[in-house]
Amino acid sequence: MSPLDLFWIFFMASALQPLFRQRMVEAARKRLIARIEKERGSRVILMVHRQETMSVLGFPVFRYIDIHDSEEVIRAIQMTDSDVPIDIVLHTPGGLVLASYQIARAIARHPAKTTVFVPHYAMSGGTLIALAADEIVMGEHAVLGPVDPQLGQQPAASILKVLEQKPAEKIDDQTLILADVAQKAIRQVRDSVRGLLEGKYPQDKVDELAEILSTGTWTHDHPITCDEARDLGLNVTTEMPNPIYELMGLFPQPVRRVPSVEYLPVPRHREGRNGGDKAQG
Repeated sequence: MSPLDLFWIFFMASALQPLFRQRMVEAARKRLIARIEKERGSRVILMVHRQETMSVLGFPVFRYIDIHDSEEVIRAIQMTDSDVPIDIVLHTPGGLVLASYQIARAIARHPAKTTVFVPHYAMSGGTLIALAADEIVMGEHAVLGPVDPQLGQQPAASILKVLEQKPAEKIDDQTLILADVAQKAIRQVRDSVRGLLEGKYPQDKVDELAEILSTGTWTHDHPITCDEARDLGLNVTTEMPNPIYELMGLFPQPVRRVPSVEYLPVPRHREGRNGGDKAQG
């Protein structure tokens, strides 16, 4: 075998290795999903958005909730019997209001119990989906976020502030048009939140939550912790099953040239605990 043959064998093996690794991870995810479904007697749906990095060009591709996601989630719910609970794992920065609301409405209308697991974060549209569930399970350090609409890069609530601070004759036509759209967007999202929460909470709490979450109370990236979510009155627990974190470990972030976080991936205990203490006894 010539050196050129060895080079091509090495080249092909290197090129195919990421594909083989990806297939192994996908198979591991399917096995774990099947195990969780068997243990909980539920349909498990994952919606995990990572920031992908192209290995050749090296630019980030941001993933978010889109129409394809809503089609897939709705299809999974339609394939689930009405008496089978649904567990949906969310890890997302948010996305399109239309797609998020379609998913949320499908979850809200499912007759059996629905549970949303948020191991790390479910912002914006992800929070809208979480509100539709009967129960929200958050990791101890996980966060939700406000659902106030954004028009391009501008919060709808902030656009309306212009009308309060300047007379109409001093505001350009484009801003007036944006303000009109912003007012409609806030009303639509507030009504959507109210519709998702009705029947789960008392009516006064439904109105309060819809107002707080959709009208620009905070900045759009404000992290709502599990404690703050409970203070708001949401049905939130922190009893996150370990297999959910195992699933997240099977959605690896693309490897960077230099890792920004590094540690030994094994449980760490103080020396002398467990086995050491028993040996002394």
